[in-house]
Amino acid sequence: MNPETRLLIDGELVAAASGKTYPNINPATEEVMGEVADAGPEDMDRAIAAARRAFDETDWSTNHAFRLRCLQQLKDGLLAEMDDFKLQIAAETGSPLGICGPNGPQCEIPIGFIDYSLSSLPSFTWSREIGISEMMGGKSRRLVEKEAIGVVAAITPWNVPLQINLAKCVPALAAGCTVVLKAAPDTPWSAATLGRIVKEHTDIPTGVFNVITSADPKTVGEQLVSDPRVDMVSFTGSTAVGKHIMARASETVKKVFLELGGKSANIILDDADLNSSLLSALAVCFHAGQGCALNTRLLVPRAKQAEVEELLKTYFGFISYGDPSSDSAIMGPLVNARQRERVRGYIDKGVAEGARLLLGGSDKPQDLDKGYYVQPTVFVDVTNDMTIAREEIFGPVLCVIAHDGDDDAVRIANDSVFGLSGSVWSGDEARALAVARRIRTGTINVNGGNFYAADAPFGGYKQSGIGREMGPEGFEEYLETKTIAIGA
Repeated sequence: MNPETRLLIDGELVAAASGKTYPNINPATEEVMGEVADAGPEDMDRAIAAARRAFDETDWSTNHAFRLRCLQQLKDGLLAEMDDFKLQIAAETGSPLGICGPNGPQCEIPIGFIDYSLSSLPSFTWSREIGISEMMGGKSRRLVEKEAIGVVAAITPWNVPLQINLAKCVPALAAGCTVVLKAAPDTPWSAATLGRIVKEHTDIPTGVFNVITSADPKTVGEQLVSDPRVDMVSFTGSTAVGKHIMARASETVKKVFLELGGKSANIILDDADLNSSLLSALAVCFHAGQGCALNTRLLVPRAKQAEVEELLKTYFGFISYGDPSSDSAIMGPLVNARQRERVRGYIDKGVAEGARLLLGGSDKPQDLDKGYYVQPTVFVDVTNDMTIAREEIFGPVLCVIAHDGDDDAVRIANDSVFGLSGSVWSGDEARALAVARRIRTGTINVNGGNFYAADAPFGGYKQSGIGREMGPEGFEEYLETKTIAIGA
C-alpha cells in the first residue's frame, strides 16, 4: 500500500503546521498501520482561506466545461490507483476486501458513480426564462439562474469513507463550489489519498479542493462549521452530532445538509415467502452493521414467529468473518475499541430490558484474539419501546418484533424518531407497495429492490436528516437560485 499521509491545503501536500501526526489503526488486527497528519486550527484556517479565495477569485464556479474536464480527470486518476486504494480502504475500515470490489460500496461502485455527474452536467439547465410579467404598472422579462453556493464544508464518517467523500465532493465540485473535506479520524487515508489524486491527476485549481485529517475532530470541526467564510455544511454522521452542527451553523445562517442515523424496519407481511425474504435479515451483518440505512428491526407476523426463529438460526450460520482478505465475506470488525464496547453495551441493555437472545452476544466471537469483532446477534421478543429497538446501535444486532397485520406493521415501523430507510416483503407487489408508501422514510425497498444508485436521491425524514445526497436532488443541494428581472 502507498497511502497518503499529508494534508492538501491550497494546492500543496503538506504536513500539519505543528508537525504532529497520529496513528492509523487496523480494526481487524488492532495494529498501527502508519501515521497521518494531525491538523490543528492553523491548518484548518489555511484550508478555509484557500477555498474562499479560490471561489471568489477564479472562474471555477462559472467555467462549466473546465469543471467537466477536471471531474473526468479525477475519475481517471481514481481508476488508475484503484487497486492500491482498495487495500487502503479495506485496511482502515476493517471491511473484507470483497466489499471494496464490484459488489460493495467501499471503492469500485462509488468511483463508477462519478459517471452520473459526467453525463448529467453537460445537459443541466443553469438559466431558464419564465416569461414576461406585468406588475405595478411595468413589464419585466424574468430569468431564473442556478449558481454554486460557495465554500462547502464536507464532514464525512468512517463507515464508507470513499463513498461518502465522493458523494459530497463530486456534486459540490460539479456545481462550481470549492470544498474543505474533513475526514473522520478513523479513516484518514481515504480522504488524504483522494487529495493526492486531485493534486497529481487533475487540473483542479489551487484551493478548490482541500483535505484535513485530525485526531481531534471536535476542535477543527467546530472551527469549520462556525467559520463565516463557509457557506454550507454537508455532514454525514450521528444524529447527536448533526443536531450540534445544525445549531452552530445557524449562527451564521449556513445551509446544512444532514444525513444522520437510522433504525430502519424490514417488514415481512403474512403472505411473503419466508425462505427468501428472511435472507434479507443477514444485511444487518454487512460491514458489521455499520451502515445507517441497514434494516435493524425485523417486523414479522406474530403467528409465524417460531418459524422465523428457526430460519434465522440457519441463515445466520452462513455468516463468516475474521478474514479481511476474503472476497466473499460481508462482515468485518467494528471500527475501533470504543465502538465495540458501545455495541456490547447495547447487547447487555437488550438482555436487561427483557429481550430474548436468540443468537450471538458472546464477547469472544469465533475464537478471534485480535480485532474489534462482535458476534452477529439476534434478539427476539423485542417490543418497540426497548432501547435496542429505538436507538441506533451501529453493529451487527437485529431486533425481531412481532406485528399483527399491515396496519400494525406500519404503526411500529413509523414509531421511531428516525426515518431513513426500510423494506417491505409480500407475495402481492401492490400490497407491498401500498405499505411502502405509508412508511415515513426517505428510501425503501420492496421485494428485494435496492435503492442504492448514483441517480437515486438518498436521505431521511424526521431525525434522519435534511436534504438529499446523489441524484439530481443531491446535485442541487450545492446550488443557489437567483431570479433576475429585466425591464421589458
